Amino acid sequence: MTQYLIKRLLIAIPTLIAISLVLFTILALAPGDPLGEFASNPSITEEVRENIRKNLGLDQPIHIRYIKWFFAFIRGDLGYSFTSRSPVLNLILQRLPTTLWVVGTAYIFSILVAFPLGLISAVKRYSWLDQIITTFAFLGYSLPTFLTGLLLIVIFSVQLNWFPFIYNSTLEVTNFSTFIEQVKQSIMPIAVLALYQSAVLMRFIRSAILDELTYDYVRTAQAKGLSNFAILKNHIIRNALIPVVTLIALDIPTIFTGALVTEQIFRVPGIGALLIDSIYRSDTPVVMAITFIYGILIVIFNLIADITYGFLDPRVKY
Repeated sequence: MTQYLIKRLLIAIPTLIAISLVLFTILALAPGDPLGEFASNPSITEEVRENIRKNLGLDQPIHIRYIKWFFAFIRGDLGYSFTSRSPVLNLILQRLPTTLWVVGTAYIFSILVAFPLGLISAVKRYSWLDQIITTFAFLGYSLPTFLTGLLLIVIFSVQLNWFPFIYNSTLEVTNFSTFIEQVKQSIMPIAVLALYQSAVLMRFIRSAILDELTYDYVRTAQAKGLSNFAILKNHIIRNALIPVVTLIALDIPTIFTGALVTEQIFRVPGIGALLIDSIYRSDTPVVMAITFIYGILIVIFNLIADITYGFLDPRVKY
């Protein structure tokens, strides 16, 4: 196991360097100027704009800027935002709690819903219960989040006036009443995200379990007199979880980046909204930091998924 971890880490380091190099090059060559908002301001002369560009380091070659950024990132310095001049790390940390609350809660709910429903759908395949569950999964997977978000706003905010349709970022939870307000304004974005994610997981879990039901070891266990519940609990679920773990491990990093569309619909001040605003403003340091951290999380959770295989399947050796 130790040798395997060392080998994977040695592979991960050049992989992350290559990812950072590609991201930095694309963002550096992308159209858009972070100083474009100053172009229409007559009080800012060309000389002032050039001085600002030099202070931001935009006058240097791409490879020099990349090397400076890379070593600063290793030290934990993510740079400063071009637009707000605030440290990028502070901007991310300000948005991270909201993203974890909304997107993280939605993902937890989706897992809690998808596992039992996917399991029931596979075991009771072709029954009326399976038809209901698969129809629910099909609708949740087919409907885009912007449509379900707008539908929930029209029904529960405009018609019934149950929940606010704009997320109040200034709300501070200090007592039980403010906690209830926080929950009320989070219900709709959490529901939108949980509906889509649970539908994806449900279909995947159902397919994984159905594949396992056709194998010879299931018929052998049945011939030995084991009950269907024992076969399912001790054999099928562990084997079916291997591809499901991969899907979950690759999806968990999306909790950090947030939900781009849903955060825009409900005005949730999360990292996804920060990323969209930074792209519009050509705020390269913010975009680079968020996307590269996402790449790091993908590599880390991919490694965690590979290690988990050994606990689920004894045949996997490292």
